[in-house]
Amino acid sequence: MHLHHHASISLFAVTAVQAPQKVKEAATKVTRKHYPNYKVIVLNDDFNTFEYVAKCLMTYIPGMTEERAWELTNQVHFEGLAIVWVGPQEQAELYHAQLKQAKLTMAPLEPV
Repeated sequence: MHLHHHASISLFAVTAVQAPQKVKEAATKVTRKHYPNYKVIVLNDDFNTFEYVAKCLMTYIPGMTEERAWELTNQVHFEGLAIVWVGPQEQAELYHAQLKQAKLTMAPLEPV
């Protein structure tokens, strides 16, 4: 009787430990799959000036400060590209389209 009781406790303990982890992993994967964030990336080019790129970032990217716009513009110039915004696909598509329409050289939208 004592052995049987011990075995059922072990089985319960193993089940209890494994089950929540599986549920948690699945939930995380589902969330990521349905709501990926997208990166808006500006590429370096030979025709847009520093001032113009910084101005476009301040105009089209919400909450963009002048200081941050200049940091990103420098990154575009010296490193070849900068991720200027990350967020939900719908907004990312809008900002990407606006910057592209303003004649900035844009990389295709990328999921994060």
